[in-house]
Amino acid sequence: MNIPINEFRPVSLAEMESIRLMDRIDSKFVAPVSLLPALLDGMKPLFLVQSIDGKRIADYETQYFDTPALDFYLMHHNGKLNRQKIRIRTYRDSGLSFLEVKNKSNKGRTSKKRIQVATPSVRAVDELGEGLDFLRQHALFEASSLVPVLENSFQRMTFVNHRATERITIDVGLTFCSNGLEVEPDGFVKDKLMIIELKQDGRERSEFRKLLTDMRIQPSSFSKYCMGIYLARKEVKVNRFKRKSHLINKLINKEYDTV
Repeated sequence: MNIPINEFRPVSLAEMESIRLMDRIDSKFVAPVSLLPALLDGMKPLFLVQSIDGKRIADYETQYFDTPALDFYLMHHNGKLNRQKIRIRTYRDSGLSFLEVKNKSNKGRTSKKRIQVATPSVRAVDELGEGLDFLRQHALFEASSLVPVLENSFQRMTFVNHRATERITIDVGLTFCSNGLEVEPDGFVKDKLMIIELKQDGRERSEFRKLLTDMRIQPSSFSKYCMGIYLARKEVKVNRFKRKSHLINKLINKEYDTV
């Protein structure tokens, strides 16, 4: 698919660092990737696009950690409002990897703590060096009990509005890997899906949300981690995410307007 992104004014990674919105309100949306050209066309007057060495579509990789019982996954599946994810996020274009602890509060706010690490993936948490001390400080569960459980990759476009009050990410090409093997999609339409996330401080009106409303793109909860576990680990509790996967595929095939 030809993505019309070169007409946006660029913003550098260094400039984006000052508007990371590490404590924020996140809203997610899922839509057919066929709507991407029209969405980008509406965004052009309002947003700048992040550019790294001239590249505007970035390659991302993630390794997720959980307990052997998948407690982080189950917190999300069971609807617990205070929950956590732990991951190594790698920005392949810059070569940087960060160990991140991401918390979601019962008031809908997301906060993230992170430190840079030397590797995009490990076989065990004790390979993390100083990262293990970081996990001891911030993980909800005993750091030594955490194990790698899932990896994913995707392509991301990152935008910021001219007032620097909101950031937008649009992800496409999502794939999952477990135990070194690509996860079969099981009907999940990965190549037709885009995942949109609006990050804002909550005090400003959102120009982007109005654009989505005009395009009839409605909010939809979506966790890459939980969807990946649903696809990879059939032995765990999956009722909530099985239904989510089914509804997303219906949406992508235009049988429903919202998820």
